[in-house]
Amino acid sequence: MRLLLFQTVLSFLLLFSACSREDLVATDSKTIHEHVSSFTGEKAVLLNVWSTSCVPCVEEFPMIVNFGNEINDLEVVFVSADFDDQLGAVKDFLSEQKVTGISFIKNEKDQPFINGIHPEWSGSLPFTILYGKISGKILSFWEGKESESKFRVAIQLALNE
Repeated sequence: MRLLLFQTVLSFLLLFSACSREDLVATDSKTIHEHVSSFTGEKAVLLNVWSTSCVPCVEEFPMIVNFGNEINDLEVVFVSADFDDQLGAVKDFLSEQKVTGISFIKNEKDQPFINGIHPEWSGSLPFTILYGKISGKILSFWEGKESESKFRVAIQLALNE
């Protein structure tokens, strides 16, 4: 039991030390799910997987940041799918967009990451999932850039479920 606890704590510390900026965490899909589930009963969660090289991702990003700032019971979780050599660009982009709190950057091979985030995700970006505030269950998900109205309908559903 102690060994398992030690390994878990060590893994956690290694993940947090993998990035030089304390609010950008290199991690895997399992840890992202654990983070998302920590808000169950407190906030709905909007998980957005994006990349600096994805034009639709960059276009919808400010809208998603605004949702997080505007809606108190919504936690926005950003996950960059960029590769290690883009770490500087990811940090710069998050700073330019005035993202606060923890964001994640993928630190797992592509296919296990994709399958781990959602089994029906093809890997296309952007990818968005809405989790219910009360249930913590996935209520909506989609690939590609979507309209503000689609986001608002999905967020409202998540706030009430």
